[in-house]
This record gives sequence, C-alpha cells and structure tokens, in this order.
Amino acid sequence: MDKRQIRRQVLKQRDSISDEEKKFKDRSIKTSLFSQPEFKEAKKILFYASYKSEVDTFSLIEEAFLLKKTVLLPKVNTETNNLDIYEIKDLKELKMGYQSIPEPYLPESRIVEIKDIDLIIVPGVAFDIQSNRLGYGKGFYDKLLNEKLCPAIALAYEEQVVESVPTEPHDIKMDKIITDKRVISKDGFRED
Repeated sequence: MDKRQIRRQVLKQRDSISDEEKKFKDRSIKTSLFSQPEFKEAKKILFYASYKSEVDTFSLIEEAFLLKKTVLLPKVNTETNNLDIYEIKDLKELKMGYQSIPEPYLPESRIVEIKDIDLIIVPGVAFDIQSNRLGYGKGFYDKLLNEKLCPAIALAYEEQVVESVPTEPHDIKMDKIITDKRVISKDGFRED
C-alpha cells in the first residue's frame, strides 16, 4: 500500500475507536509514557495538542504541569513552513490555529530553541515495529525531527501499528512508540 492508502485505512480505524475504549487506551498510554526514563529525566517536553481522534495529550500536559515540567507546544509558521516551539504555562494560552488544531498564541519571547528540548512527544497516523512513522503529509515534524538532539517518543493506539510504513531517506525513526498495549523501541526491544 502507498502512504495515502495507509493514511486513509489507519485514520478510519482510529476514528472508529469508541469514546469509552479511547479513555481506557489513553490511560494506559499515559501510565506507560510517565514510567519511561526519558520522560522522568526530561525537564522541557515538547507535546502536541491532540486533535480529532489522536491520543489525548491534554491530560498528559495537565499532569506535566503538576510534575513541574516545562511544557512546550508547536505552532505552525505558515511563512517558513516550520513549527515554532512555545513554552506554555496554561492550556488557556491555546487557540484554534492551523487546520483547527489548538496552538499557542504567545509573544515571540516565549519561543524555545529545539536544542533546548529534552523530549519530543510526536503525533502521527501510522507506525511500524521498525519504529518508522507516517505523518499527515505536511512534513512539519519531519523537519523538526531532523534537527532534534533529544529522544522522540510517538504516542499511538495499537490500531495505528501496521506491518510496514513506506520510508524515504530523510525519515527519522522514533526512539520509542508507545501504544496502549506495548512499547516499541528503535533498538529492537519490545515490551508487551
């Protein structure tokens, strides 16, 4: 299957997860993420604001505030076609932005350089057990991940794991993919 077919199939599966099942899966993913050494050690964490049927990140962000983590969120810069990273102090600092995704609306003084990030939590459409990621096709995270100096952990429902994701030379593997059932690591270690 090509990328477009995989996106269509996986998004249909993800969208079909019931609200009740989604809550259960989100709790399982949260517990697993918070137990990872990369998360425990990180001081500045770049989250994404969950959108539509993505793994819920708002409860993760709220808890990260309680754990005294510095919470960062991306905002699409349509002029540069990149993600600008902002430190947020409250979810009330978000407004509907690019494609109706919640984004920070803050002064440029709150922008954080990618070199200062300790952990990136990555969204995506589909993943495979070789730690490959298929995004939404705009390339925003591909550019960001090519510049990263820290671990990148993707959050996904088990329904988003496919046999194989088509890759290109510029694609960056995830350090870990956390689903509601397992942790898939780039080094081949799988924790079921």
